[in-house]
Amino acid sequence: MARIAHIGYGYWGRNLARNFAELGALVAVVDENRAAAEEAAAKFGVQARTFDEILGDPGIDGVSLASPAPLHADQAGRALKAGKHVFVEKPLALDIGDAERVCALAREHGRRLMVGHLLQYHPVFGALRQMVRDGELGPIRYAYSNRLSLGKFRAEENVMWSFAPHDFSMLLSLFGEEPSSVTAQGSVSFLPGIADIAGVQMHFPSGGSAHVLTSWMHPFKEQRLVVIGEKAAAVFEDSAADWDRKLAIYRHGFDMSGAAPVPHKAEPEYVAVPKSEPLRNECAHFVDCVDNDRQPLTDGEEGLRVLRLLNAAEAALADNLRHQQGRK
Repeated sequence: MARIAHIGYGYWGRNLARNFAELGALVAVVDENRAAAEEAAAKFGVQARTFDEILGDPGIDGVSLASPAPLHADQAGRALKAGKHVFVEKPLALDIGDAERVCALAREHGRRLMVGHLLQYHPVFGALRQMVRDGELGPIRYAYSNRLSLGKFRAEENVMWSFAPHDFSMLLSLFGEEPSSVTAQGSVSFLPGIADIAGVQMHFPSGGSAHVLTSWMHPFKEQRLVVIGEKAAAVFEDSAADWDRKLAIYRHGFDMSGAAPVPHKAEPEYVAVPKSEPLRNECAHFVDCVDNDRQPLTDGEEGLRVLRLLNAAEAALADNLRHQQGRK
């Protein structure tokens, strides 16, 4: 099995380290806080090491990066140059040029580069993605994704950068193409310059459209993806407490014989999906890609597509906020 070193034992890094350890792949942990690295090493029965030591060890096949986002591109690039396969938490980089360079390094060195877009590994989204690819919904005309909750407010990034990468990744996967146009609106309620509500609209070359709404001011948690096709609609309700009600399909019909379409409503059909932990699936996928030389589902190019969409949405959001400020 692949021998993986994990870098960054913070809030999310702890979850990644645990999963790689439970898979039997974890051999070392790195953190700037040596005490944290030693805590993890003792917990999982592995070594606490430095990043430079990891890069110089030919016995380590890959690294898992959950360090602060500004470090992602540099650390991923150094690891690829050292011949390591790389899993990096989203975002792949903060700058498109940096992301392109990391992708080029992965190709140059023949290493696997995978980005942590977790919901691609959620079994319910996987079932929805397969429904779309099998044509069960018909051509996709419209989709929307809501990712809403109360907090956690951040001072270093706005709500769109914090929440929307997951939704952008899912929508790009479902439509199978990048949008031809992107607009965005938002509002700043508390921290100057930090949008706490953001809505992004996008149109695709095939004629479909989508929007993503993110907020950390919402009174309750809502994580809902709705996909509307010409034959049927599907709803991925990730915030549903009951696993068996997380995916529903609505086979609505339309009577087109009159002057205007008349809908014929159908009751939801809940789709049975075997239960598994998305993060475990994601970590196991990376190990499998290293062991069997497979291309990751969310490879560097997929991470780059998400980053391009994020940057387009960020530019549109900043322009909208400037116009709001100018009207005051």
